[in-house]
Amino acid sequence: MDNIQGIAFEFMGKDIYIHDTVVNSWLVVIALSIFAIYINKKIKNAKVDEKPTGILNVVEIIVEAIDNLVESTMGKDKMKFSPYIVMLALYLAVANLLGLIGLTPPTSDYNVTLALAIITFVMTQYYGMKSKGVGGYLKTLGEPFVFLLPINIVGEIANPISLSFRLFGNILSGVIIMGLLYGALGYFAPVVTFALHGYFDVFAGLIQTFIFMMLTMVFVSMAMDD
Repeated sequence: MDNIQGIAFEFMGKDIYIHDTVVNSWLVVIALSIFAIYINKKIKNAKVDEKPTGILNVVEIIVEAIDNLVESTMGKDKMKFSPYIVMLALYLAVANLLGLIGLTPPTSDYNVTLALAIITFVMTQYYGMKSKGVGGYLKTLGEPFVFLLPINIVGEIANPISLSFRLFGNILSGVIIMGLLYGALGYFAPVVTFALHGYFDVFAGLIQTFIFMMLTMVFVSMAMDD
């Protein structure tokens, strides 16, 4: 198992390989967890009558912006989803930007994007059934005509597939293109690829984060609303 990316070790006579995208995903989760603990401590020590400064001000702006986005997209009655959307946005943004420091973005692995899409799918079905009742939700799958039931079911199943492939394809294409350029240009690559990092890692990464967030909110909200 030479020249591999990730962690390789032998356990009970078997070679075990953990892909670098999985390792990097763990790093993102650990980093965000440490960041959350740090911010929580800062908030507890902050004075209520004073305007937040530094990192607390940045966090407040981000949280307030996403709260407003959730309210305008899903409605005031669905603000309970805001914490999940905030963490989803932070995870995707950090994961998509890892290419800037030479690490493989976890979202370039279809296993990661599919897992996130399945979470959205489960939330959609669960909250749809919870808000309308199992019978009421299943009834909506036969609207506007009963004979469209198979098509509507296929459409529901297609949502997580299209959601995962959209994120996966855009991030992976950037990783492949940048990898080819670095391999071809060698030591001169950083000079030439600077602008491309700005597009593939920053612009495309943040755009895909926003799209995944929006589609998650839209799918869940549509399943819950009449």
